[in-house]
Amino acid sequence: MIDLKKLEVWFVTGSQHLYGEETLKQVAAHSQVIATALNNASQIPVTIVFKPTVKSTEEIYNICAEANANRNVIGIIAWMHTFSPAKMWINGLKILQKPLLHLHTQFNRDIPWGEIDMDFMNLNQSAHGDREFGFIVSRMRRNRKVVVGHWEDTEVLSTIGGWTRVAAGWHDWQGARFVRFGDNMRFVAVTDGDKVEAEYKFGFSVNTYGIGDLVKVVDAISDAEVDKLIQEYEGKYKLASSITKDGAQRQSLKDAARIELGLKAFLEDGNFKGFTDTFEDLHGMIQLPGIAAQRLMGAGYGFAGEGDWKTVALVRAMKVMGHGLKGGNSFMEDYTYHFDPANPMVLGSHMLEICESIADGQASCEIHPLGIGGKADPVRLVFNSAAGPALNASLIDMGNRFRLLVNEVEAVKPAQELPKLPVARAFWKPYPDMKTGLAAWILAGGAHHTGYSQNLTSENLEDFADIANIEFTLIGKDTKLSQFKNELRWSEVYYQVKG
Repeated sequence: MIDLKKLEVWFVTGSQHLYGEETLKQVAAHSQVIATALNNASQIPVTIVFKPTVKSTEEIYNICAEANANRNVIGIIAWMHTFSPAKMWINGLKILQKPLLHLHTQFNRDIPWGEIDMDFMNLNQSAHGDREFGFIVSRMRRNRKVVVGHWEDTEVLSTIGGWTRVAAGWHDWQGARFVRFGDNMRFVAVTDGDKVEAEYKFGFSVNTYGIGDLVKVVDAISDAEVDKLIQEYEGKYKLASSITKDGAQRQSLKDAARIELGLKAFLEDGNFKGFTDTFEDLHGMIQLPGIAAQRLMGAGYGFAGEGDWKTVALVRAMKVMGHGLKGGNSFMEDYTYHFDPANPMVLGSHMLEICESIADGQASCEIHPLGIGGKADPVRLVFNSAAGPALNASLIDMGNRFRLLVNEVEAVKPAQELPKLPVARAFWKPYPDMKTGLAAWILAGGAHHTGYSQNLTSENLEDFADIANIEFTLIGKDTKLSQFKNELRWSEVYYQVKG
């Protein structure tokens, strides 16, 4: 469902005709070497495409127009090998609709002390050529990523690779379709929002379908398809005895499999990249989708509960950004707290739908009463998530803007067994500490639903917010509540002035 290698980032080098043909040949040769190295770097998951050196207003405009028109292009990396007078870039940057990364590097890592002369100086002018380019991008108030360092440096390659993942996530949103079965959970504020503004700002659409539209597709799934999927369940998960072949609740497993197949068919037929449902609107459904939502998230779809379409889109973007990396991304909810002063932590979970990609080991396939929704006992995967660095992200509609709020956390193993808790769960310690982290989240208006990631960083999501041109707010290891409050106040003023 997600293939990052088919996506392209164009490597564009700026220069000018002043230096003569021989110098421009060297510029092109050096640029080709760097572009090839970036394309072959294991840290960069997309295809880096070398483009001829641009030396005039017309050439720059044309390359930007071509990038806009090419559906596989997700961004441009710009580098000024020599001096490239920045007025030449104005018209091109005015029309460029793709994300921009400015690579501030030079071909040689070291100064050739015994050989350096004016010819070398005229050729290797990135130190001030990139400053000229940097000025015009800043003068035009355009967001971009700036990466500094030698192009062979591992940290530089990793940073570029992370940005290409972010650009892929943004690209995936453009024209994306998300489906909401039923409406938002009644009377809930934070999971609702302005879908028209979101489509204008982010490029994705959200539309509602009646649950009956889904039920019709679910009911059309054949028994043979159901039996085949159940064989997959039996090979991958540890099944509870009641839903094994001769178990008393085997039919419930068949019902769950049929729902998964129906949901998958509905999403594929409608070219949807994610969905949300709510237990308040299940007319015609035998059980609430549990294992179906978990496994479809595992396949790359976005999901969130209770009509929360913003988190659906965010989870999908995080799935794209993290594709191929160790660890997973999932819909999550802050459910309950452990306020032990010696070992405080958050228990994150949901009624059913936590993605299997974050499981620590084999998941157990079980059936239990839900206690809400008034439907048959649903089948779900039960597991603990892995320990290690993680983050929670919330996309919030603040009325006059969208805010992307991120809290860096440290996931931990549960302190004890949880024999009576029949859902997938994650435990974490918020940074900078439990009380500060939770207070800052509340002050920022963070939702109880989040996108939970084991493989993305706050830098990735800050880059994503920059591309989307929305507010980014971080709760991290160095957060101090008094300063955080001021940052929220300053941001409020900024967006009131910006309009």
